Amino acid sequence: MHDHNEPARLPAEPLTLPARGWQINPAKAVGVAALCWAGFGLITWLVLHGHSAGLDRAGLLLWRNGSDLGNIGSTALLEAVRDMTALGGTLIMIAVMVGAIIALLFLKLRREAFLLALTAISGNIAATQMKLLFARARPETVPHLTQAEGMSFPSGHSFHSALIYIAIALAFATMSARGSVRVTIIGLALAVSLLIAASRVWLGVHYPSDVAAGWLAGAGWAFLSAALFSKPANALAKSEAMHIHAPDPMGPTQ
Repeated sequence: MHDHNEPARLPAEPLTLPARGWQINPAKAVGVAALCWAGFGLITWLVLHGHSAGLDRAGLLLWRNGSDLGNIGSTALLEAVRDMTALGGTLIMIAVMVGAIIALLFLKLRREAFLLALTAISGNIAATQMKLLFARARPETVPHLTQAEGMSFPSGHSFHSALIYIAIALAFATMSARGSVRVTIIGLALAVSLLIAASRVWLGVHYPSDVAAGWLAGAGWAFLSAALFSKPANALAKSEAMHIHAPDPMGPTQ
C-alpha cells in the first residue's frame, strides 16, 4: 500500500558517456615537445657554463626585502604561495593522477587512462635520472620559506606539475569537439603548472633556471608522450576491452 506521506521517487536518469571529439595530432605534439626540449637544453647549457648565475640571483631576490631578506607581502600571501606549491607535491600529484585515471576508466576512455599512466610513470623515471645526473645543490641566496630536500636541477615540482596537469588536460580535452573548450582546459593546466613553478622561486628553494628547465622538460615529456605512447595505449585499451567482453569459455553458469 502506497504511503501518501512518502515523497514520489524520481525516475533514474540515463548516463550518456562522452564520445571522443578530438585527439592531438602526433606531429604537432612532437613539434611542441621539440621546442620545449630545445629550451631545456639551452637553460642546461647556461647553467653548466655558469651563465645563469646573475639571473638566478636576481630572480631569488626579486621576492624579498629588508636586511633579513624576508618575503614580500603578508603572512596570508606566504600561506597562499605555500598552498600553491603544495599542488605540485608528491602526495597531491599521485592523488590527482590516480583520481584522473579512475575517472577516465569510469568514462570508458581507456586509451586516455593508459596513456596518462604511461606518461606519468615514464616521466617520473626521467625526472629522477635528471636529478641524479646534474646533482645541483639548492640555493642558499635567501632563507627557505618551506621545507625542501634533495637536488635542485631541474625542479621536481615544476617538472611533475607540468607533466601531470598537461597530460590530464590532454586526456580530458578529447571529450570535446569544440576548440574553445579544449583551449580552456589545456590553458588552465598550463597556468596552474606555471604558478606552481613560480612558487618554488618565491619560497627560495629553487633557482629560476631550475624551475624554467623543470617546467619545459615536464611539458615536453607530456607532449612527446602523447605522440609516442598513443599506439601502445590504444593497443592496451583494445586488449582490455576484449578481455572484459570476451565470452566465458565454460559457458553460462547453471
